[in-house]
Amino acid sequence: MSGQIIHARDVMQKEILSIDGMASAKEAAAKMRSVQAAELLVAKRSDDDAWGIVTIMDLVKNVFVPGRDAENVLVYEIMTKPVITVPAQMDIRYAIRLMQRIGVRRAPVEDKGEIVGMITLAGLVLDHAIL
Repeated sequence: MSGQIIHARDVMQKEILSIDGMASAKEAAAKMRSVQAAELLVAKRSDDDAWGIVTIMDLVKNVFVPGRDAENVLVYEIMTKPVITVPAQMDIRYAIRLMQRIGVRRAPVEDKGEIVGMITLAGLVLDHAIL
């Protein structure tokens, strides 16, 4: 892959897993478990709203460790919002730098205002052997 420009679109996971912000943390955990995912995109409530993301670490830090009842915690209470998106045509090297600078391991890929996929640092190394 050396010398060739690789865009975020080229290495993104195309399946977008999402959940409503009003779902419970228990529902989010069950969905993640059923599809073996580490994150779920949280749907926008309107065109003026921002995308969010909820991760396994959000569940661990905000529900499990403090001993909260997962049925009584809503996704919107523990998610990250707004989420930083990566343009589909962005060179993956710049996308990785952006993610590293802001301290995230995963980012939705956006094309013309729509989320079209997800990139994860683990996926880039394990699935696409970018290094």
